Amino acid sequence: MTLMDEDDSIDEISKIEARIEELAEVSERCRKIILASKAAIGGGAVLLLVAILGLFGFSQVAALGSIAAMLGGIVSLGSNVSTLQQTEAAMSDAEALRSDLINRIDPQEVRDSPLKLV
Repeated sequence: MTLMDEDDSIDEISKIEARIEELAEVSERCRKIILASKAAIGGGAVLLLVAILGLFGFSQVAALGSIAAMLGGIVSLGSNVSTLQQTEAAMSDAEALRSDLINRIDPQEVRDSPLKLV
């Protein structure tokens, strides 16, 4: 591999690593939204149960709000789970490409050498 090809590969590896970092941020954001979606589903279910049992008096607004929270949570959960799966697949592909490019460069192992005392 020539020096020019090696420089191009190193630039490409840097771009891929930046992309992997972006995908990791998207993945983390999806995980947080998934957690919030599950909380909305659970909270909506509890509120609906409380409204149906009339523990604090039956309120149609509370019942509709709890149903809306559950449906919103379900939609958000489904959307973010699929986004997370796609993001993880893209990260895996990018990591494989990065590994392939690194192997093409044929990196040399750096060994510790004794320091010379002056």
